[in-house]
Amino acid sequence: MKIKKAIDRIPGGLMLVPLLLGACVHTFAPHAGKFLGSFSNALITGTLPILAVWFFCMGASISLKATPVVLRKSGVLVVTKVLTAAVAGVIASHFLPPGGITSGFLSGLSVLTVICVMNESNGGLYMALMQQYGTREEAGAFCLMSLESGPFMTMVTLGIAGLASFPYATLLGALLPFLIGFALGNLDSELRQFFGQAVAVMVPFFAFALGNNLDFRVILDTGLLGVLIGICVICVTGTTLVLADIFLARGNGTAGIGAASTAGAAVAVPQIIAGIEPRYAAVAPAATALVATSVVVTSLLTPILTAVWARGWGVLSPDYLDRHPAADDSPASPPSPDSANSPPENRESRHNHEGHHSHELEPTLHQPLK
Repeated sequence: MKIKKAIDRIPGGLMLVPLLLGACVHTFAPHAGKFLGSFSNALITGTLPILAVWFFCMGASISLKATPVVLRKSGVLVVTKVLTAAVAGVIASHFLPPGGITSGFLSGLSVLTVICVMNESNGGLYMALMQQYGTREEAGAFCLMSLESGPFMTMVTLGIAGLASFPYATLLGALLPFLIGFALGNLDSELRQFFGQAVAVMVPFFAFALGNNLDFRVILDTGLLGVLIGICVICVTGTTLVLADIFLARGNGTAGIGAASTAGAAVAVPQIIAGIEPRYAAVAPAATALVATSVVVTSLLTPILTAVWARGWGVLSPDYLDRHPAADDSPASPPSPDSANSPPENRESRHNHEGHHSHELEPTLHQPLK
């Protein structure tokens, strides 16, 4: 049976399918964890320990060996994404109650929801799109996007926006596993390769545990609103990211569109933040469902919009191909083992960056987190 291949065909499948399985368990057998006990209960209820290991491995997968161009591009995208989420959160705070909306069509909508869906880009999706429609340096900009993963950046964004305050010890506790992994991964490349392999593997496990906090009735009630939120994420963050890419990172906007998505890891954030900030506890389950829907919607629409942009204004546009005629008849060759430290280039990026020193992006960062 080709179960993995079937899951991969679903946008965000590695996150979404286990999440829905967990929701099935919670809806139809809500006391299964307590009844089974032992390891089964730990797997059903162990969201935080599993996330802690995943966050550690994520930090270990990041390499500092990147060119200044890559760091500039990555830094611009990350900072723009976070600031956009903070501004959106401040604006939303003037219209939404402090604890969010807990009933009706807008149930689950809160400042926390707004920031969670906009704060994190789907790094794996971005890297895959840039390998096809961008340049080598744009694909390498994935290296700093991992900093957005997990609850820390959302906590910082809430703090910057003045919407919540967290003790310094809590902030340090949220970031420490990432920092330890980051330090070990950059001290020893073999450790980076070893721990980096676990990033994608951990996703279904924390998604299943997270799903055990959801009820199918909540998912059904928030479906349409989640679709609208996903579209808003692309419109709002896509606009700011494209402008930042063009005017600050000196790109053509393709990288900005490619980063206008919601990361799968963001699904776990509402529950974590609610455990720290009680005001969001009531809205956390519905917010989780909204974020999960936004992940699916942006995973479907972002690739389409990126391809359209690349053909109109990027490396596939007539203007670009007129200025780089040789790019059209020099297809990219498959990467050799010696060149595995760089993501594969498309034919346009090979021509555009021929002779330039590439960044070193470890091949074992992780598979795209869809």
